[in-house]
Amino acid sequence: MPALGITGGVATGKSSFSRALLRYLSAEIFDADRCAHDLLAEDEGVQKAVVAAFGDDVIGQDGRPDRARLREIVFANPGKRRHLEQILHPIIRDRWMGLAGEAARSDHWFCADIPLLYETNAQSHFAAVIVVACAPRTQRARLREQRQLPNEIAENIIASQFDLTTKVAQADYLIWNDSSDSCLDRQARLLAGALHRRFPHG
Repeated sequence: MPALGITGGVATGKSSFSRALLRYLSAEIFDADRCAHDLLAEDEGVQKAVVAAFGDDVIGQDGRPDRARLREIVFANPGKRRHLEQILHPIIRDRWMGLAGEAARSDHWFCADIPLLYETNAQSHFAAVIVVACAPRTQRARLREQRQLPNEIAENIIASQFDLTTKVAQADYLIWNDSSDSCLDRQARLLAGALHRRFPHG
């Protein structure tokens, strides 16, 4: 089956949508953020590269890179953010591309949740791209209230990504996640139906 890309902005609800979609589409979902988290927590090569790039200050009490400290550093300095991306992105890309290749030879769906899908010019690898978006005020409220991020870091994270309107304009399918869980679920059900019609062998 073809691979599907899922993207959007930070805190627009990509993970919530992916969980909803799984209720209606039998699919494997690759989460790029989770992959990055696992690499920082478990991959010794990545850990060594991060410490070499950012110094011992990023090491937490468990001896691994502290993600909160690393986030403060990279989202305050675009150059350092790009350096971290150069460490993580090639590994993450190899993983989802391998899974997408396996799915193409099988009869199961594969969806890759990649926040920086358009920023890394990955859209050509997917049969369709789903953008999960919401109003800017909703996005900021979630970052502030749910993730407890200071305004400065939240704004830096938003600024590091393409504007949501740019992503929406390029989307094959748009999910508007500015309301209730039931509304998101209904959109997931409708989209699953549309995907089954477009790719009838799935």
